[in-house]
Amino acid sequence: MKREAQAARRALEGMEKEGVRRTLRTVEEYTRPGLTTHVRVEGRELVNFCSNDYLGLARDPRVIAAMTTSAKTFGVGSGAAHLVTGHTIEHQRLEAELADLTGREAALLFSTGYMANLGILTALIGRGGLVLEDRLNHASLIDGALLSGARLSRYAHANVGDAMARLDKAEEEEHLIATDGVFSMDGDIAPLAPLAKLARAAQAWLVVDDAHGFGVLGAGGTGCVAEAGLGVDDVPLVMGTLGKAFGVFGAFVAGPRDLVDFLVQRARSYVYTTAMPPAVAAAALAAVRLARKEEARREALRALIERFRAGASALGLPLMPSRTPIQPLVLEDSRRCLAASIALRERGFWVAAIRPPTVPPNTARLRVTLSAAHTEGDVDRLLTALGETLKQRAA
Repeated sequence: MKREAQAARRALEGMEKEGVRRTLRTVEEYTRPGLTTHVRVEGRELVNFCSNDYLGLARDPRVIAAMTTSAKTFGVGSGAAHLVTGHTIEHQRLEAELADLTGREAALLFSTGYMANLGILTALIGRGGLVLEDRLNHASLIDGALLSGARLSRYAHANVGDAMARLDKAEEEEHLIATDGVFSMDGDIAPLAPLAKLARAAQAWLVVDDAHGFGVLGAGGTGCVAEAGLGVDDVPLVMGTLGKAFGVFGAFVAGPRDLVDFLVQRARSYVYTTAMPPAVAAAALAAVRLARKEEARREALRALIERFRAGASALGLPLMPSRTPIQPLVLEDSRRCLAASIALRERGFWVAAIRPPTVPPNTARLRVTLSAAHTEGDVDRLLTALGETLKQRAA
């Protein structure tokens, strides 16, 4: 045991030297009523530009009330897996709403997006098959492919030509293409229409993880698949999460009823885990309904994205091509990126330093995420701090 501890210590020292060691930071409280955009962390009040609470729903009083009311009836835990006694009317109502949101026959709740992606891939394909994935896909899609036993092939980011070439060379008879809808570290959107065309031609499954698109993109927050004009025939299964734009917790998969029922039978990460608490499902249902009808939240978010990009461009900051709330500034060197994040924190802004292995080598970045709950003043002050911080670090 002593030898293992020493090896771990040496590894941690190496991470520290390279500037890639991760550190937990504790939010002590939210400092503005109803908002997640202002927090106290380790005694310092910060404007939070790290959260995925894109629509500002996480502390909405109506969402909180829905959870509180349900908890009084159902308690704080489900007590079992869905297939035992854990599935309640609260879960059923939420699944019906999500099926309607996505324009599909059925939806199935998972405890996390990670578990949903593991469940989809391991249920739909196995040994002797091929999973084709974008090189920048979320880790859960990559791990799902590895667990499935199928051969994993990763095409160049958003490069449909490379994906086609890999399919043409494939010897396997069963093929599945999986992609993020909105890429979580770059903020760009997958070329979904060309991928759907490729999948049809190859008679392959196409699975889209739209964790960062639902609630934000598409009419009524229907996501990037709907925004691209694609339906269930193009994308049979779509995955979304409830802990980002909807501000709560959990995930779902939506698709044809028979295919969803097949996941009920075969998705181990669904069958063998405790269902989310009914009160969480009730809160998520309230949040989804609010997100669908309150277009002003998306309009406010779009305006802030445009404001940030215009300001960053004027300052000569290293923007990436993103029209989503995810606005990364690539600084390349991990130590420089971490130092910039620390400097911003000293100025009162919490902006995450994303470093390898989360992103490829030499692409460390400040990942700015915007929320409808931010103000124009929040964004303007962040831009001033970014300009001064990065100018100083470059000097």
